[in-house]
Amino acid sequence: MSIAMELISGAAKAAVDCVKFQKSKLTRKFTRSALDRPYVSKHSFGANYGEHKRSLEFTEEQFHQLQRYALNEGVQFTASPMDIESVDFLLSLNVPFLKIGSGDVNNYPMLQWATRKDHTQPIVLSTGMHDIKVIQKSMSIIADSTRSCCILQCTSCYPCPAEHVNLNVMKSYQKMFPFAVVGYSGHELSDEVSLAAVAMGAKVLERHVTLDHSMKGSDHACSLNMDQLTALVGKIRTIEKAFGSFEKKRCSVEEPCYRKLGKSIVTSKAIAKGEVIDESMLDIKVAEPQGIEAHFYYQIIGQKVAQDLEVDVAIQLNHLVDSGFAFQ
Repeated sequence: MSIAMELISGAAKAAVDCVKFQKSKLTRKFTRSALDRPYVSKHSFGANYGEHKRSLEFTEEQFHQLQRYALNEGVQFTASPMDIESVDFLLSLNVPFLKIGSGDVNNYPMLQWATRKDHTQPIVLSTGMHDIKVIQKSMSIIADSTRSCCILQCTSCYPCPAEHVNLNVMKSYQKMFPFAVVGYSGHELSDEVSLAAVAMGAKVLERHVTLDHSMKGSDHACSLNMDQLTALVGKIRTIEKAFGSFEKKRCSVEEPCYRKLGKSIVTSKAIAKGEVIDESMLDIKVAEPQGIEAHFYYQIIGQKVAQDLEVDVAIQLNHLVDSGFAFQ
């Protein structure tokens, strides 16, 4: 519990939006023989897999405590249910969403149960280890429930080499499942791939975290420590700011540069009062003071000047007879 709370505190300080754990009833997730399987590893917490997993499971009361702790730290709390009973327990906690792990993408009965009509919690579906036919079936179950959902591109390899990440799958998901938010669940060693996913449009990012890469347990080596997590979140927030507007226009922050370097229409020769401007009389330069902006070059042609103009002078609106001419 102390490690879990420290992880929550660290994640909250890193300004993540949500922390996620796993919830299992082991006898509903594993067969007896799977639990009895010997587990000999430097990462083992027991002689067999059952002992190992039992030593890592939280009680329901501990889940309540962790949820309260997370909310007090200012971060949302949820978990991945690994069986139907765990779905019900997490719903009783009123978690903000259910995260279905890659191992349960083809667990259609559990998906049906998780999307039943007596609750509205959104579903986040990770998609490692499965091909598109299985994923389409899973997403159809979720879609039939008409609830909010998110689909995460994921490659279940720890750590995952960049060449097996396949971020382009997110684009396929965006086309195939327009009703879903698309995100990325990453297990790579650094942050470049996760940042690329965000830049490509991932709206949800999931990463494993650790207090120390050398801690016992197979996930720690391919997780982000708290300094790395903090740096990643900061970079993501910068990317989000950089997305900005869909409208292209001159920004207010560009005004100083534009006043210094923006080009104006200037005279290339002296022009007498009453003359009609043609191209031979004009040039485009950086001028002081600035005059009519360069992109009005062709609208200037054919205009009559209202006064004598020297060579190399920026043309102003009041230099024209029709000074009210609408430049667009």
